[in-house]
Amino acid sequence: MKLKKELGLFDVFAVSTGAIFSSGFFLLPGLAAQYTGPSVILAYLLAGVLIMPSMFSVAEISTALPRSGGAYFFLDRSLGPMMGTIGGIGTYIALLLKTAFALVGIGAYGALFWAIPIKETAVVFAVVFAILNIFGARKSSGIQKIFVIGLLLVLGAFIVDGFWNIFSGNPSIGFDTDSYHPFFTKGLDGLVFTTGFVFVSYLGLTQIASVAEEIKNPERNIPLGMGLSLLVTGLIYVLGVFVMVSVIGNEALSGDLSPAATAVEQLFNWLPAKTGLYIIVVAALFAFASTGNAGMLATSRYPLAMGRDRLFSEKFSKISRWGTPIPAILLTAGLIVLFILVLTEEGIVKLASTFQLFIFMAINFSVIVFRNSKIASYDPGYHSPLYPWMQLFGIVSSLALMFYMGWGALAFTLTTILLAYLWYLFFVRSKVKREGAIYHWFALLGKHRHDELENEFMMILREKGLRQDDVLNQTIVRSQIHRVKKAMFEDLVQDVANSMAVELNTDRNALKEEFLRTTPIDPALVIPEVSLLYAKKPDIAHPVLHMALCVEGIEKPFEEKGTSGTEKIKIFFFLVNDANDPKQQLRMLASLLNIVERDHFTKDIFSLKSSKEVIEFLLHDKRFISFALSKNNPTNSLIDKRLMEVSLPQDVLVIFVDRENTSFAPKGNTVLREHDVVTIVGEPKSINTLYDRFILSR
Repeated sequence: MKLKKELGLFDVFAVSTGAIFSSGFFLLPGLAAQYTGPSVILAYLLAGVLIMPSMFSVAEISTALPRSGGAYFFLDRSLGPMMGTIGGIGTYIALLLKTAFALVGIGAYGALFWAIPIKETAVVFAVVFAILNIFGARKSSGIQKIFVIGLLLVLGAFIVDGFWNIFSGNPSIGFDTDSYHPFFTKGLDGLVFTTGFVFVSYLGLTQIASVAEEIKNPERNIPLGMGLSLLVTGLIYVLGVFVMVSVIGNEALSGDLSPAATAVEQLFNWLPAKTGLYIIVVAALFAFASTGNAGMLATSRYPLAMGRDRLFSEKFSKISRWGTPIPAILLTAGLIVLFILVLTEEGIVKLASTFQLFIFMAINFSVIVFRNSKIASYDPGYHSPLYPWMQLFGIVSSLALMFYMGWGALAFTLTTILLAYLWYLFFVRSKVKREGAIYHWFALLGKHRHDELENEFMMILREKGLRQDDVLNQTIVRSQIHRVKKAMFEDLVQDVANSMAVELNTDRNALKEEFLRTTPIDPALVIPEVSLLYAKKPDIAHPVLHMALCVEGIEKPFEEKGTSGTEKIKIFFFLVNDANDPKQQLRMLASLLNIVERDHFTKDIFSLKSSKEVIEFLLHDKRFISFALSKNNPTNSLIDKRLMEVSLPQDVLVIFVDRENTSFAPKGNTVLREHDVVTIVGEPKSINTLYDRFILSR
């Protein structure tokens, strides 16, 4: 069972932003200031810049492989199961610690006003967030959006009021240059160390990759959501810390464990006494609750992904009737509760961030591996800018920050790596027969190449579907249908190649040879009684599709895993794409596969009488439908009418019209003509109504 795709753009923004804010704003500025002074503002800015390579890399891989598991899945599929195990276990532990720390923060800030036990309160919230996550990512992200909206409103008010007091409204505060002298209290080394120290403030940014499988339209929503999150949080960090430095002063700020609360005591003077303090404490509670909830959501997907791949028990891969991984959530919640009860807060963030820097190095390297593996079905909808220099910069900068974090943190990272390697050696290696994309890169290691990896990527490509700029519908509309009797396979291929060669103005024999070379196609493309043959030609105007239908079937040779034979094929697809866009061909093939895997596909095709009916059958889908307007069937009621005059269900939309070999997006006053091919998208129930009305009723 697959996870439900329930998360939209604002959900992505909320999960990512919610995983960032907590200690980074309410705790770390005072601790960080003691290492570099007022330049702590610059440290926050540099940390935001330095995480950008990892953000770009995570966005690229997530849009190519939207699967739960985040860093684990990326490292496993790029560098192999050993690195996947190390990265998965290490990142899982780091995120558990970060989430536990956030939940402790709820208890700590709540204890400022209410007589509540800190750790027991944290445990209660761990249970609450686990229950929310069990009943669905959508419900969890709904709470997350409330947290994030409330938090952003309060922090925005803090910054606006702070700037007003600093620059015009409060003479007792004002902008004092002495607060910024010296700007670097411990030189460049202090600034670099502090940048690494506050780097943890942004680590939640890439957590969204852990729930990529549950995101709608991931190719748009993941990079856009992450980018918006970094922009918003970076501005709030820099501007908020500027307010703290200006209002409190360098000496008072250094070592302050609640700098936001200290600063707000001099702000919000237009409100009743202590109201500002109450507001900032509420914001802190929002922040820690947001981070805790987002952490529970994202972290629980690691045992899910590792259970699927048998690196953990397969029990953790089970999905409940609510579409959530209950065993993985329960394990995550249990470990978080354990860490809350037995560990102190000191050093947790530092240790977690050091291991995350190691993971970021590996993820940046993974993009280089995927790009050089030349796996055709690695098809990201978003490409990292400035490749490979962006990734190389991310690797070098992460390595430098790791060493600045100190030997204790490095020792923790190395120990975690060693324990994860031992787990792989004794419990995983004998169960998993899989290699990463890196073996596709190094041709000399071809004997270790893992062919199933390409098939898995192809299956992911099928689930992602077409992009908005793909032209499958138009290609199907223009397709030719050949009904043939008993024939030899090579004769059929030659006849179709002859026909397509005239249409494409290309060499017929070369086209035939390319079709024949695709006969032993990948297992992911094998459908009983159906065959998909494909070719690529440079600089063609548009893709071309032909179908051959033979009721009696044609014996087609095949070769697979060292064995050969023949299989009876009744339906042949011949697809030719532009050689300059091979990724589009894969997406179109993947979408054709989704069409031919419909129930009773072969039987339904042969029940249709005309080529037009076959084309309309291929175009019909749960969420869209295309049909040609004709005076000889029920579609005649649409001819010569403006689109605004046509009676259609409210939850459908006419997205384009094909007319005389051109396609365009219609407007309300567009007049529909005979022979127009209209494509409509909408909710499945309404699309089925239109199918019954205009096609089945003929």
